[in-house]
Amino acid sequence: MYIKIYFGDKPVFLCNELDETVEEYRHHPDAVFIDEISGHAIKSLLHEIAKEEFHAGILLHSNLDELRKVFFKHFTLITAAGGLVENEKGEYLLIYRRGKWDLPKGKLDPGETIEQCAVREVEEETGLQQPELKKLITITYHTYNEFGKHILKDSHWYKMKVKGPQTTKPQTEEDILEIKWVKKKEIEQYLNDTFPSIRDVLEKV
Repeated sequence: MYIKIYFGDKPVFLCNELDETVEEYRHHPDAVFIDEISGHAIKSLLHEIAKEEFHAGILLHSNLDELRKVFFKHFTLITAAGGLVENEKGEYLLIYRRGKWDLPKGKLDPGETIEQCAVREVEEETGLQQPELKKLITITYHTYNEFGKHILKDSHWYKMKVKGPQTTKPQTEEDILEIKWVKKKEIEQYLNDTFPSIRDVLEKV
């Protein structure tokens, strides 16, 4: 098993075994492989990530939960949730935000469940009414810096469905400029113009 965390478009894998996916990255000449979980080792990896030539990082430890705890201590953690929404025509909803095709999501508010957050954010960012929550697709992880803090965000992605004619309205205060319904067979053409974590969500369906 592994947890994949994106630093920009470059992945770091926290894993308890080396499967085919991880091995493919490990054999790249600019990959960093570490099989200990000391604070020094993790700081060394974070230093390497900043280099332009860095390709991927792999942290291996037999106890994935312990590895996760030690690694996550280096970040401020934020939880978010959102959805991949399908209409009655079998089309998926994409939003255009900050120069990329994206999926609606947002941060968890105090007192709400992750599922409530996912539905609320989809409604707020798209104007859709009463999206029906379906199964969890996946959880993605990515990092960014904000006011000098290192943030690690885990985003919970749910399949959702909407019924009947729906009017969409992009939430412009969240920098959403366009909303588009896309046929499943046409999704692939948007994968090169999105974030790697969003690509992972779309490829799972």
